[in-house]
Amino acid sequence: MSKIIASAAIRGAHKIVGQADKKWQEAMDKWGANEPVGFPNTAYYLPVIYGILGIKVEKLGDMEEILKKCKLILPPPVRETHPLPYLAPALDAGMVTFFAEELIEAIRYLEEPDFYTKQEDPTDNNIWLGAADDVILRKRGIEFVDGTAPGFAAVLGAAPTSEIAASIAQELQQKNLYVFMSAEYNGKRFAEQLLEAGVQIGWPTRLVSFGPDITATVFAAGFAIRAGFSFGGIEPGDFRKHLIYNKDRIFAFALPLGSVTDEWYANAAGAINFGFPTIADTPIPEILPTGICTYEHVVSNIPHDNIVAKAIEVRGLKVAVAEVPVPVAFGPAFEGERVRKGEWYLECGGGRTPMVEWCTSKRMDEVEDGKIEVIGSEITDVPDESTLPLAIVVEVAGREMEEDYEPILERQVHHLINYAQGVWHIGQRDIAWLRITKSAFEKGFRLYHIGALLHAKLHQDFGRIFDKIQVKLYTEENSVKEIAEKAKAVYGARDARIEGMTDETTDMYYSCTLCQSFAPNHVCVITPEKTGLCGSYNWMDCKAAYEINPTGPNQPVLKGETLDTKLGQWKGVNAFIYKASRGNLDHYSMYSIVNDPWTTCGCCECVAAVLPLCNGVMTVNREYIGETPCGMRFTTLAGTVGGGVSTPGFIGHGKYNICQRKFISADGGLLRMVWMPKMLKEEIAERLKARAIEVGVPDLPDMIADETVGTTEEEILPFLEEKGHPAISMEPII
Repeated sequence: MSKIIASAAIRGAHKIVGQADKKWQEAMDKWGANEPVGFPNTAYYLPVIYGILGIKVEKLGDMEEILKKCKLILPPPVRETHPLPYLAPALDAGMVTFFAEELIEAIRYLEEPDFYTKQEDPTDNNIWLGAADDVILRKRGIEFVDGTAPGFAAVLGAAPTSEIAASIAQELQQKNLYVFMSAEYNGKRFAEQLLEAGVQIGWPTRLVSFGPDITATVFAAGFAIRAGFSFGGIEPGDFRKHLIYNKDRIFAFALPLGSVTDEWYANAAGAINFGFPTIADTPIPEILPTGICTYEHVVSNIPHDNIVAKAIEVRGLKVAVAEVPVPVAFGPAFEGERVRKGEWYLECGGGRTPMVEWCTSKRMDEVEDGKIEVIGSEITDVPDESTLPLAIVVEVAGREMEEDYEPILERQVHHLINYAQGVWHIGQRDIAWLRITKSAFEKGFRLYHIGALLHAKLHQDFGRIFDKIQVKLYTEENSVKEIAEKAKAVYGARDARIEGMTDETTDMYYSCTLCQSFAPNHVCVITPEKTGLCGSYNWMDCKAAYEINPTGPNQPVLKGETLDTKLGQWKGVNAFIYKASRGNLDHYSMYSIVNDPWTTCGCCECVAAVLPLCNGVMTVNREYIGETPCGMRFTTLAGTVGGGVSTPGFIGHGKYNICQRKFISADGGLLRMVWMPKMLKEEIAERLKARAIEVGVPDLPDMIADETVGTTEEEILPFLEEKGHPAISMEPII
C-alpha cells in the first residue's frame, strides 16, 4: 500500500478520534452518562459500531468503551523508516475513523436536534438529511434487491463548477445509482452545487445530501451495514460476514472531488474495508493491485467526463441501461421527482381533466409495431401551464399474449413515464395524473415521447409475451371519456377474475426469490390468495414474469400432495422451500402466524404480530413510525423477523394480503385483527369493509383499535371488550 496514503489515513484517523474524544468529554460534562443517544428511528443503534463490534451505544456513557477501543486499535503514525507493511494499519485506521464519526454525529443529534431534517427531502431552510431512518432503508431496500438500484456513489467535496456537478449526478442517476453526498472543498459542497444547477435532491431522486461535513460520510457506511442486518440476517459483531456481504452485494464506491485531506484519506481507508474503491479527480497516489476490493483500490486523476464510467469499471458493477428514444435523461432515479405549480408546462388528469390508461390485446393484423399516434392536440399546440384530457392506450399483439398479461403491462405505464426526467406521474387506471415540466418541454419532450418510451421499455422488459405494440394518445375530451368507459368495464372484469381465483382450485403456485440477493435463505411462495410480502407481486405477476423469463426468480411450484389443509402445507411446496432455501428450511405454513409461519425478508410492507393478552393479532405498515401494542416499532419488528427466518408469532406481509381470504386463516383469519395504524386502516378501508361483511361481522373495521385508542395491549383491551370484538371470545390463539 502507498506509504503516502497510509500516513495520511492514519493522521486523519488520529484527528477524527481526537475530535470525537473532545466532543464526548464536553457532552458528558453537560448531560451526564445516562443521556440517551442514537440516530432517530433506527433499530441498529450506531450501525457501524453495532455491526462490526457488536456493542450497543444507547447512552453517552456507552461511548467511553468505544473510544477506548478506538485508541487501542488506532495505529501509531507512520515513521520515516518503517519495516512493516502499511495495509493493515491503514485499514484499522479507516475502521476506527467510522467508529469515531458515528460518535461525533450521534452527539450532534443531541447538541443540535434540528441540524438534520430527519426525513426524505430537504426543507426550504435545510438541505441536510442526516442518517436514513429504517423506514427509508426498507422503502429503498427493495430497489437494491430487484436491481433498479445496483449500488451507490459516496461523493465527497465539490466539482469545479455546478455544471460539472450536475453532469456527474445525472450520469450516476442514469446508471440508476444512488448518490450519497458529504464534506466540502474550497467552501463548496456537491449538494449545494446541484441546487445551484436547478437539480432536485433528496431520497426520491436518489441524490442524498447526508451532511455538510466529512463526518457525515459515515452515514453511507451505516446504510451499507444496515442492509446486511435487514436483508442478510447478519448478526451484530459478525464483522467478517458484514464486510464480505458489502463487498459482494452492495456495489458502492467513493468519489472524492477536490484535494484529498488526511480526513478524506481516513474515510477512504474505511471504505476499502467494505470493498468500496476510491476514484479521485486529483493526482493522488494510486493503489492498483487487487486484494480487498474486487479490482483496484485507489485510482486517481480521472477526468470528470470519464469518472463515472471509470468508477463503475473499477467497482466491477454491471449496469444495464436501455436506450430510450427521448430527449431527456431516463432511468429509475428520476421516478422520485416532484413537479410543483409553476414548474409544469402541461398537466393532465388529477381531477383537473379526465385521464385514463389502458392496455388491451389486439389481433396481429390490427397492430403496427412502433406506431405512435397523438390524436388531438400535442403539447406544442397549447400554451404554457395548460391542461389537457389524456387517454394512453397501449395495444399489444402476439402469439404468446394472454388477457391475464394486460394488467401487468398496464401497471408499468406509471413507472416508465416517471423514469423520464421532468415528467411526473402518479396513480393508474382512470385516476392517473401527469405533469410535464417546462424544462422537459424546452429539451423537446412531447406527448409523442410517452409512446416512444413505452414502446422501447415494454419491448425490452416484456417482449417475450408479445410481438408488436402500438401506442395511441388521445387528447380530445369526448374520446378520452369514451375510452375511459370501455376501460372501466375491463377493469371490473379483471378484478373479478383475479378475486375469483382460490388456492384450492389452483394446482400451480409461484416462487419469488428476488430478495435472496439480500436475504439468502428467504423463499416467498405466492398463491392466488397470498400476495408477495413486498406487495409488488401477485400470482398473475409471477405467472407473467415466468413466461417472460423462465430461468428468473419467479418459478412455478407444483403443490403436490396436501399435507395440512388448515395450515396450508403441501408436499411439492415444502420440497421447493427446502431446495430454494439451500436446506435451511424444509417447510412452512401458508395460513398461520403461530405454527411455522413463512419466512420474512426486509422488504415486507407490513409486519403482523400476535398479541396474547388481546387474543388477537396486530399489524403495522412501514410508513407508521410510532409505537405498537407488541412493544416494538416497525423498524425493530422488521429487523427481528427479517433476514429469511421463520418466527412463530410474527410474519411479514403485503397490505393487500390483509383482506385476502387465506390471511392467517388457520388462526382465525381477519377476525383476529385487533389493532392497526389509522393510516393503514384508511388506506384499505373499502376492501376491509367488504371482507368484514363477507366474514359476517360488518362492524369489524370499527372494532379494530388504532393508535388513537392506545399503543399497548393494556390500553386497547378495554376498547376491544367494549366493542365486542370477536377475537376476545375466540379460542386462545396460543
